[in-house]
Amino acid sequence: MSDTFKALLVSRDENKTQSVDMVELSEDDLMEGDVTVAVEATTVNYKDGLAITGKAPVIRRWPLVPGIDFAGTVIASDNAQWKVGDRVILNGWGVGETHHGAFAGRARVKGEWLVPLPAAMTPVDAMAVGTAGYTAMLCVMALERHGITPERGPVVVTGAAGGVGSVAVSVLSKLGYHVIASTGRPAEAGFLQELGAAEVIAREELEAPAKPLGKERWAGGIDAVGSNTLANVLSMTAYGGAVAACGLAGGMDLPGSVAPFILRGVSLLGIDSVMAPREIRLEAWRRIGQDLDHGKLTALSTLMPFDAIVNAAHDIVAGKVRGRLVIEM
Repeated sequence: MSDTFKALLVSRDENKTQSVDMVELSEDDLMEGDVTVAVEATTVNYKDGLAITGKAPVIRRWPLVPGIDFAGTVIASDNAQWKVGDRVILNGWGVGETHHGAFAGRARVKGEWLVPLPAAMTPVDAMAVGTAGYTAMLCVMALERHGITPERGPVVVTGAAGGVGSVAVSVLSKLGYHVIASTGRPAEAGFLQELGAAEVIAREELEAPAKPLGKERWAGGIDAVGSNTLANVLSMTAYGGAVAACGLAGGMDLPGSVAPFILRGVSLLGIDSVMAPREIRLEAWRRIGQDLDHGKLTALSTLMPFDAIVNAAHDIVAGKVRGRLVIEM
């Protein structure tokens, strides 16, 4: 085993100017934790793009290895739950924000942050799902808990060509929902229909300031955009429906009204993937193994080398990426 490994390190100088460098680290450079993992695959999420470009204050400790997801093999463990050779996944828990993350050959983390890699999946498969897909599954599970079944009517997915959206479209369609996919990229309509979208609508339909109540168009929604888009989705949700909100690609504001909540009984379901309890994570990954068409993972994902991470981060923030970006270490 090599004494050093390649890593991406984000630093900041006294003027708070951010820099990103490819460096060699050793295990002595890793942070506290009771399990060390050889990272075999990772991914570039929108949040990773924000961290690397500095467009949002994702990183809160300097210098830091970014990357909020990884899959790999345990190479050292002081945690009774894990032994050398176990294959594991990590999503969230502040990794890539306050704790050295996935964009390195090794990661040392707390054992309770890990979940087992499903037997039918490779590390590359798991990262084709990644935090985006795991978040999408949390959204689907939340809608189900609220009673939003296929029989209730259509479900809209915003930012549908992105990481969360593309997995959500695929999972919902496999479960029998009539999926309306909203995207700002008309050229991706064919891709979204291949994933199972029954209808594709233009992002512009949901971008204008929302009316207090619009025409009832769907029983539920999964929103990764926020701002006017989420306000419009809520205003057009049918009586007793629900919308799972998990992203802010369009902004952190919510310029809507209380009308959908108090006149139509609509529910807004907040989805947090970072600190979600372990039991929910295990259920989400079990469902991913069961309810995501693994044949579609290829269509959803683009395989890239480690050296492509920085360029990919800029592309994902610029809205140039479709589906999922998988980094094979």
